[in-house]
Amino acid sequence: MEKGLPEPPILVTPPDTPPTLFTHDLVFIPIPKRLRYHEGKTFHFGLLLNLALGFASTFTVANLYYCQPLLIDLAASFNVSYSDVSRIPTLLQAGYAVGVVFISPLGDLIRRRQLILLLLIISTGLTVGLAVTTSFIAFETLSFLIGVASIITTILQPLVADLAPPERRATALSVVISGLLLGVLVARVVAGALGQFASWRTAYYFGTGVQVVAFLGSYLLIPDYPARNAGTDLTYVRILSTMTVYAATEPALIQACLINFATSAAFTSFWVTLTFLLGGPLFNYSTLDIGLFGLVGMLGVLVGPLMGRLIDLLVPWYTTLLAVALLGVFNGIQMGAGGLSVAAVIVVAFALNLFRQLLQASLATTVLSIADEARGRLNAVNVLSVRNAAQPSPLHELMIISAQVMGTSVGSSIYLHHGWRACAALSVGLSGWQLVVLLARGPHCARHTWVGWEGGRVAWRRRHVHVPPVEKSETENDDAVVGEIEENEKEKDTSGVEN
Repeated sequence: MEKGLPEPPILVTPPDTPPTLFTHDLVFIPIPKRLRYHEGKTFHFGLLLNLALGFASTFTVANLYYCQPLLIDLAASFNVSYSDVSRIPTLLQAGYAVGVVFISPLGDLIRRRQLILLLLIISTGLTVGLAVTTSFIAFETLSFLIGVASIITTILQPLVADLAPPERRATALSVVISGLLLGVLVARVVAGALGQFASWRTAYYFGTGVQVVAFLGSYLLIPDYPARNAGTDLTYVRILSTMTVYAATEPALIQACLINFATSAAFTSFWVTLTFLLGGPLFNYSTLDIGLFGLVGMLGVLVGPLMGRLIDLLVPWYTTLLAVALLGVFNGIQMGAGGLSVAAVIVVAFALNLFRQLLQASLATTVLSIADEARGRLNAVNVLSVRNAAQPSPLHELMIISAQVMGTSVGSSIYLHHGWRACAALSVGLSGWQLVVLLARGPHCARHTWVGWEGGRVAWRRRHVHVPPVEKSETENDDAVVGEIEENEKEKDTSGVEN
């Protein structure tokens, strides 16, 4: 492109299968005309839509984290022990895992815009229930259900994987991942402030309001992208039944699963037990002070898109190595000084958010690059299969959320029984495990190589790496073979004429 000319807009054409044309969402909600799909319609994927998806992720994932700086207040309000109240974040993460497995696959079968709007309506109503209930059992039940409904980010991410061009996919994904992590931190800061100056119930009223905003924003900005598998024989049962198949066929996916499992467990353990550490006898901080620690993490989140640009330029394996190594270093700082100096806690809070975000975007890019046709449906971090065994599944996201459940439950238990140093030592051990798993399979291995190093010289920049041809479906391969035969016949004919 000549210098000085503006870049053309990125236009993404929906799948070739003929979708049914819709004018309404959920039967009675009219779709804005500019967002409706019709045959030949293309949707522009620009910065505004990318940011809208990121902020929608922020407003919904916050549901899972309002409780964390409020645990002490909740225990006092419901007259239960710290041990009892620590079940609430565990139930939220467990509900999220259930939603990822059983609801997010619906994104393969129905219009994602419609599914997003429906889940926003449900989660908003459940948040109102959390704000008004006076029963601890009801609060626990509602927490589990709101976790199930708060999986919107795992449906939003497939839009980015489908719409963003390959050379900018990591950057686009980083914007959504930044939104997700921003939601985690905003929830803690806002809940801590409202818990200090009003009451814990006010935090959930706030949550209700921002979800209404998320609903309106989604309604006005998200295009009615057609169901990707319209007209095919793919069924909901078939999607669920293939989840474990990919675990046996895609080494890069399993490597990413194991690394993210350990990272998510350590990260969740740190932030959940931080409430007890800062509010306990070591520091005696107020609910407001605890919540404000989320501002430290926000600084790391804000540079997320720059991290995505780094991944776009480098082989993702090397950015993963960098992130894993630095996470280990800062978990070590927490183990050595986290309970002795608040400065150490601040440094660790910033670094864990920064480098976990780099790690998530790097691993997501790796899995999404297994094959061009493997972009599918991201569930919280990676791709869900839509056509064949070359495509990743919800297994990755299931492992991530299972890790969060483990980090919440095990981390809380270790802290309550053995203190902050033992809890931090668990995170250091998990960082070591990630490094072992990553080094077991090098950056340039063939697709189905499980263990080892291949690919010749060390090449860390993408432009220095040979990209093999994209794997094609059986039909496309057949067409290629026929074309090759025809080309050979033409060469023979030409050779015969010359002779």
